Amino acid sequence: MHGTFEIGVPVWRRLWLHAVAIGVILFLIVPVFIIIPMSFSSSQYFEFPPKDFSLRWYESYFHSVEWMEATWVSLRVAFFTMLLATPLGIAAAYGLTFTRHRAVPMLRATVVAPMIIPVIIVAIGVFYLYARIGLVNTIFGLVLAHTVLAIPFVVIIVTAGLRRFDTALENAAMSLGANRFVAFVTVTLPSIRRSVFAAALIALITSLDEVVVALFISLGEKATLTRRMFASLRDQVDPTIAAISTLLICVSLVVVAFYGVQASRPKK
Repeated sequence: MHGTFEIGVPVWRRLWLHAVAIGVILFLIVPVFIIIPMSFSSSQYFEFPPKDFSLRWYESYFHSVEWMEATWVSLRVAFFTMLLATPLGIAAAYGLTFTRHRAVPMLRATVVAPMIIPVIIVAIGVFYLYARIGLVNTIFGLVLAHTVLAIPFVVIIVTAGLRRFDTALENAAMSLGANRFVAFVTVTLPSIRRSVFAAALIALITSLDEVVVALFISLGEKATLTRRMFASLRDQVDPTIAAISTLLICVSLVVVAFYGVQASRPKK
């Protein structure tokens, strides 16, 4: 039939589509990986391609008290953000998925709003709120702000898992005497564990990657790694940033690879 998709279309007739897809992927990825060889340069400035290779900028990073403090702050904030955003996002996703009420679309839009609203607006609002309640330049304040930014991702990912879940299993558990919470913990949660795991990793990476809010509410020894990187790039040209960026790229790749391995395992 004219206009219908033909399964048997030869690959060579779809080469243009493959070429466009590969071109888009390269356009997005190649600039990221350019930073890797720059991190091994011995030059005082950013240099690509590097003329001489050296580990001096990695040594500069690991031997710097300031960089290590910022790294420790980012790791702590990211870890606690993951611990807070994941259960809150799961609860919100569960409620929005299985609640039948006319207000659900509005509530869902409210929950994902931090992902849609420009981050600079969120940062300004958070700063003025924190200035009034004394949370500026605190770890707790950073965790709360990053949690607000991470929850939309958790909700979207967990919602996708819940929509593939057979609710008859949870209903069967409740018919045997379990209350809704016990049925959720023992039946639903194990069934969507991969979505939960992916959501937790995304929450962790979201916190590690965030810089705009940190620019407004963190300073000095409470500054995150990305905030210190931004300040260093603004004030001076320091190739240590290239080394740190390479390490962050490696961390992201390890997280993605780890999730890929977990997701490829057959369900028990």
